[in-house]
Amino acid sequence: MKSAVEHIVGVTTHARMGQVGHKFRYGVDFVLLDAEAAITGTSLFSRNRFNLASVYNVDHGGPLKAGSGAVWVRRALKYAGLDAPHLKLLLLTQPRFMGYAFNPVSFWLVMDQTALVAVIAEVSTPFGDRHSYLCHAPGFAPSTRDTRITKPKMLHVSPFQQVAGRYEFSFDICADQIAIRILFRNGDESLVATLSGPRAPVSNLGMLTAALRRPFGSLRTTILIHWQALRLKLLGASYKARPTPPTNEIT
Repeated sequence: MKSAVEHIVGVTTHARMGQVGHKFRYGVDFVLLDAEAAITGTSLFSRNRFNLASVYNVDHGGPLKAGSGAVWVRRALKYAGLDAPHLKLLLLTQPRFMGYAFNPVSFWLVMDQTALVAVIAEVSTPFGDRHSYLCHAPGFAPSTRDTRITKPKMLHVSPFQQVAGRYEFSFDICADQIAIRILFRNGDESLVATLSGPRAPVSNLGMLTAALRRPFGSLRTTILIHWQALRLKLLGASYKARPTPPTNEIT
């Protein structure tokens, strides 16, 4: 059975509070697809083969650049006590553009029909590390926009923050739009990151427009990460050395 791919022309914001304040806002392009189904949609978007825009299983689910996609997600869910083959796995991610891939964060949305019962936030860094966070309400009850899920920070993401503190996740996944909010707190330091945008069918025009509006796709994301790091350094943020990453893949 084939499944349609969706294109989210979204906005991401970051606001850092504490000793050094900083904020930015960028347009981003995400796709949302059934990770276990063949796809329909556009000739300019592909699964597991080169195209203007594409998503590869190896980019997601497990170690960075050595993922196994939905197979890894099913195994992680089973280990956590959610072994339900009828659940649908949707992947929300920035696609490769012209073969280049880097995603600071992708989201595996675990759906029971229209109910969101779990999310795996897959966090990757320019340092070559990855760690995932399994987010769910008690007993895997459906999550709504008012649900708050906390997880300890496990991965060195920013060279200007320690591996300490906690994340608070909230997810608002509707039929016509998505809105995700991540609040990080560590003492007097905090950061709020958001991703939001409308859901629409993927199209050739949409992929071409994305390529022209935001050239180089996720390569642009990598460049912007380094640009914001330079701005923080110039603002006086202190550099923290990268510690050894966690040995476990998921928290």
